[in-house]
Amino acid sequence: MATVESTSLPVKILTLALAGEAFALEAEVVREILDIVTITDVPNAPAYVWGLINVRGKVVPLVDLRVRFGLTRSDFTIDTRIVVIELDLDGEPTIVGLLADKVYEVTTINTESIEATPRVGLKWRAEFIRGIGRRGKDFLVILDIDRVFASDQQAFIGDNTRNNEITRFVHAG
Repeated sequence: MATVESTSLPVKILTLALAGEAFALEAEVVREILDIVTITDVPNAPAYVWGLINVRGKVVPLVDLRVRFGLTRSDFTIDTRIVVIELDLDGEPTIVGLLADKVYEVTTINTESIEATPRVGLKWRAEFIRGIGRRGKDFLVILDIDRVFASDQQAFIGDNTRNNEITRFVHAG
């Protein structure tokens, strides 16, 4: 397998569990990690948008990564967390909450240990995966968080056609 990066650089990642698998995302996009809070339903939202939450006075969409990856939605447990991230959608910073079954730690891996995503044998959508990272004997599925939202960005951020709702949530500040 070819490596994703040609030079070895350390990268900080947040490790988390989702549907019994070890995932990671680059720590630089993570703003905070929350316990489950009050979630408000959003009529006509994409299936993977669980609802809206309040994060420090901001209205933030909450995305269920299980559903986004084509997996079955799961009940919350005592370990369920909301990972609040900041994305750049159309040149605007946008805050999003991601549901994770469990959050483990922030750690560092070298880019040379990240291999290309295998084309077969995955039970989740490969286009959302940056690569597979190795940490000792363990494998981490490294999310390409931009692609998670880029493939149908209009459905996620809204185009003002859903019941005339404005569904773009921009972090001011």
